[in-house]
Amino acid sequence: MLVPSPQWLDTGDNAWQLAAATFVGLQSIPGLMVLYGGVVKKKWAINSAFMTLYAFASVLVVWVLFDYNMAFGPQWFSFLGKPMLATSALFTTGQATIPAAASGMPPLAFPMATLVFFQFVFAAITVIILAGSVLGRMSFKAWVIFCPVWMTFVYTVGAFSLWGGGWLAAKGVADFSGGYVIHLAAGVSGFVAAAMVGPRLQQDREHFPPNSLLVTLVGAGILWLGWNGFNGGDPYFANADAGAAVLNTNVATAVGLLVWTLMDKIAYGKPSVIGAVNGMIAGLVAITPAAGYVDGWGAIIIGICAGIIPWLAMNKLQKTKLMMKVDDTLSVFSTHGCAGLMGGLLTGILANPKMLEYIGTGKDAPGASVTGWAYGSFHQFVLQIEGAAFIIVYNVIATFIILKVISFFTPLRMDEATLKVGDDAVHGETAYAIGVEGE
Repeated sequence: MLVPSPQWLDTGDNAWQLAAATFVGLQSIPGLMVLYGGVVKKKWAINSAFMTLYAFASVLVVWVLFDYNMAFGPQWFSFLGKPMLATSALFTTGQATIPAAASGMPPLAFPMATLVFFQFVFAAITVIILAGSVLGRMSFKAWVIFCPVWMTFVYTVGAFSLWGGGWLAAKGVADFSGGYVIHLAAGVSGFVAAAMVGPRLQQDREHFPPNSLLVTLVGAGILWLGWNGFNGGDPYFANADAGAAVLNTNVATAVGLLVWTLMDKIAYGKPSVIGAVNGMIAGLVAITPAAGYVDGWGAIIIGICAGIIPWLAMNKLQKTKLMMKVDDTLSVFSTHGCAGLMGGLLTGILANPKMLEYIGTGKDAPGASVTGWAYGSFHQFVLQIEGAAFIIVYNVIATFIILKVISFFTPLRMDEATLKVGDDAVHGETAYAIGVEGE
């Protein structure tokens, strides 16, 4: 008798992982593509959107050639898997497994192709988030080189160390869906890139009005709902923890948006829609490392912190004389770097051991639950500090080296004449058919 799939494949789990991966992909294209295209000055709308589109495509190519197995394949070093192809029929249709982490989790019930694609969309959005730090001046040619190189030598190390069964995972550092692997990495590397590429034109730094706030809000909305796949897909099963992660994600995000808006009203007298979007993003980022580990109260607390601490980082810290030396276009350092770090540390405090329990494995199975400081494990908080320190130090050093090497072959920043014109000079295209000014 013919059967549609092997016994190990659960169609519900496979359907959810593919759907979740698609939601995460939509966060990048069109989500961040139109968010970036709308929030920048009109003359940079095409360039900013194209940086996202290019990054998504280039990352997928290197991902299936060697990066996937460097991040999730058989262990090569304690921090890196073996670079191998992820393309064969046998590999892509076989049962998904993460070799170095398999002993600490139930067998996965979908094929490798699903896992490869699911993890690709996480990888792609990381370098796309990083782009937010260098919009409005980074050379497109330098960006073309940077994306696949950074993905290969930086992202894979953090991903394997924390998610692929590497040394941080073995120690017990928790990162449910990318607070460290994605957001802290993007925030830190983006800040380094912004410093090395150099600032926008001074007139652009002083006056950089969004060309379409409504388009920006469309991107923000796709980002928010797409995050259901981001955090809801990471249990790897269509189970109760996936539902809890989705609920926690939305609760923390709503609270973060409201608190940030209140902070804007108190500080500046008016509620700002750009501020609300930043609060939304900070809430999404902060809950990401904790989504399936905390209960509802934990999500609310994280949302409150996301509306205050990243707000202070953006509106106070990044406006100090020292920090202003670096032109972080969209304040990725605050909304992703600081929010990701804060969320990771709060995971070490608020993780409820009753939250992540795979059916049939019991409470004491390795990796099945996380116990935060508030529930008796100060050690988990210490581990979260260690994990953050590694991500920060490695990303700073590796990103600096990569950009330094690229600068030997091509300038990292566009020339002054190109910066004055924008999209038409870089791509021969403009976002809108009306008007010729650069506003």
